[in-house]
Amino acid sequence: MNVSEAAVESPRRTQQERRHETERRVVDAAITLIASHGSHLLTLAQVGAAAGYSRGIVYHHFGNRAGLLAAVMHDLGGVDVPEYSGDGLGRVAGMVERYLRNIAGRAATTKAFVRLWAEAMSADPILAPLFDERDIRFRALVAGLVREGVVDGSITATVDADVAAVLVLGLARGVGVQLMSPTPPESPLQAMVDAARRAIVMTLRSPTSLPPSTT
Repeated sequence: MNVSEAAVESPRRTQQERRHETERRVVDAAITLIASHGSHLLTLAQVGAAAGYSRGIVYHHFGNRAGLLAAVMHDLGGVDVPEYSGDGLGRVAGMVERYLRNIAGRAATTKAFVRLWAEAMSADPILAPLFDERDIRFRALVAGLVREGVVDGSITATVDADVAAVLVLGLARGVGVQLMSPTPPESPLQAMVDAARRAIVMTLRSPTSLPPSTT
């Protein structure tokens, strides 16, 4: 690369970095506001002020409220899945355990997610389709993990992977919502995590497999 090419590309990288930083700050600000108050009354001006920018900057990067919420949902969409170690059943159970522990930690991202999910359940025209897409991806992920467990022998071959994915998502989401309640269950988190793991193992375990690791 010659000097003139470097001179052209360097400002471009800097501009991209500035854009990424701006979008990161705006999304973080939106998540914090949603965690506290939900999204129904959220405005671009509020988010811009919280991030240290004008409403116009937020509009420039995200277009409108729907675009901003889509970016927030994308940011919140990750699922922490343990590395595969030959035990597909343990991987499914471990994923649910991490999901519940993350929710119990009550970070701003978790609070924002639960608030958005509650709004989506009330047929919010923006959030409902975003959650539909997310749940489709989540079920596909879990179904793939279940099929992985069938292949390695830890999950019974008689299971319907797609049905199992619905049950796993229902268990994780149902317990998670209770953990985020203003009056969460009094039972110790570890007891609930252990019960969730046992429910998954009892439902999916192959008769010939060993119990999955609890670590």
